[in-house]
Amino acid sequence: MIEIRAEQKEDHVAIGNIHSLAFKGENEARLVNKIRESEFFVPQLSLVADSDEIVGHILLSVVHIQTEESLIPTLALAPMAVLPHCQNQNIGSKLVEEALRRAGKLGFSHVVVLGHPGFYPRFGFVSAMTKGIKPPFPVLEEVFMVHEMKKGSLNHIKGTVVYPPAFNAVT
Repeated sequence: MIEIRAEQKEDHVAIGNIHSLAFKGENEARLVNKIRESEFFVPQLSLVADSDEIVGHILLSVVHIQTEESLIPTLALAPMAVLPHCQNQNIGSKLVEEALRRAGKLGFSHVVVLGHPGFYPRFGFVSAMTKGIKPPFPVLEEVFMVHEMKKGSLNHIKGTVVYPPAFNAVT
């Protein structure tokens, strides 16, 4: 049985290990630590999949959409990982579903993700460009996506996502 719950301090080493193994490097583990140390960290949105051991992790943190008039707060889903030997068991899907549910309950309206176009659309993510939201760097349109937890919440928002400095940890 998988329990999805908020991370605890004693989970930090396991979370770093999950990202290092899943992404075959240290960048994402560094990103999690940098976000955790920043003002953009939302503790309730750093979730683990626990099945007698921590087998997956997802993090949603605050980023902004720079419009012509102002900075609009939103969330970024980054990173999300499952231990390699536990992948393809619906754990990632459970993490995404619960993270989006909790984000909505906290009053957030939308989430951006730079991710696999074969995975995220099943949760309601669409190309961000179709909503007038642009990435701050060149990427394929189909991998930069947005999800509206409140339908129509991006109708009058057009701009470019601005990531906080913590994201510079991923090169």
